[in-house]
Amino acid sequence: MRNRQFFCCPYYLKQVQYRSYISAKSRNKVQKFAPFSGTVIRIEDFYPDESASAGCYKLMSLENKNKEPVNFVIWPQTYFVDHEVIKVGDKVTGFYDANAPAILIYPPQYPAIVMAKNKKYQNVVVDYFNKDLVSSNGNLKLNIAPNTKVILTNNQPFSKYPGNRNLVVVYGSTTKSIPAQTTPDEVIVLC
Repeated sequence: MRNRQFFCCPYYLKQVQYRSYISAKSRNKVQKFAPFSGTVIRIEDFYPDESASAGCYKLMSLENKNKEPVNFVIWPQTYFVDHEVIKVGDKVTGFYDANAPAILIYPPQYPAIVMAKNKKYQNVVVDYFNKDLVSSNGNLKLNIAPNTKVILTNNQPFSKYPGNRNLVVVYGSTTKSIPAQTTPDEVIVLC
């Protein structure tokens, strides 16, 4: 029997079990964010279980330059950088929790934590930044300026120090030092 939700998977997948996969994020205390960039090839409604509100979940299929596909489950908690609407044909980057358990299907399918439309002079990184505002991999250090917008995902101002948190950082250029340093345009705190 062919599964209509997963065009590349000929086996039936019980979507009722998918809700526990999404909620696994809450059990995982340490998140390691991984990006996947590609072109959106399809967006359709997704039904993780019978109790989910119709239309609240979407399945966004991406394909990178090597024609490798990935499906992102867009759920109500997914943050869209600049609150942009993404449509088929857009070049985007999706960030997911690489430490979360993943269902073993092809193409891989992840719950999206952050989605960003790729722009020419804008970089987006999602990572844990320590008390010195250095990313977990040590590649990027943030220098917060007075004009840097530090907000929550609901677009409200964040009044505390953003260190020791998971952050979405939107920035332009960086220095060529190690670690690279930047003064971000916007920092979004993932509470």
